[in-house]
Amino acid sequence: MYQKIVAALDFSENNEKVLGSALKLANNDASKLHLIHIVQPITEGYALKVYSENFLAIEEEALESATEQLAKIAETANIPSDQVRTIVGDKAGEIRKLAEEIDADAIVIGSHGFSGKKRMLGATANKLLHGAKCDILTVHATET
Repeated sequence: MYQKIVAALDFSENNEKVLGSALKLANNDASKLHLIHIVQPITEGYALKVYSENFLAIEEEALESATEQLAKIAETANIPSDQVRTIVGDKAGEIRKLAEEIDADAIVIGSHGFSGKKRMLGATANKLLHGAKCDILTVHATET
């Protein structure tokens, strides 16, 4: 039934659950999966050039690190490298954009994860529910 599935990973302890659920939806066919990780822009809200230049360097480093980490996950799961994306941007918007671009049948995301100071990502899942054109599976996150 599901031929193209977007699995959104946040590098929390729940990555395995999200990826495992996505693989189940794909009948264990990793070629049906597209992985995405969104690095949140840290330059937003800073108008002073001196701050934004420093933040841009940090953001580039975060993007590079996340790209490497996601590539390792994809390699371990046998997901083709051309189906793996790490992007700086709005989480829900970028996930939705990828899903529309590949004409995904489903999106799999954790019900919440942690980012920064254990910030809840429930807002991302909620935004996806109100804008995606495909099925969405939210995987219950492990309590910490």
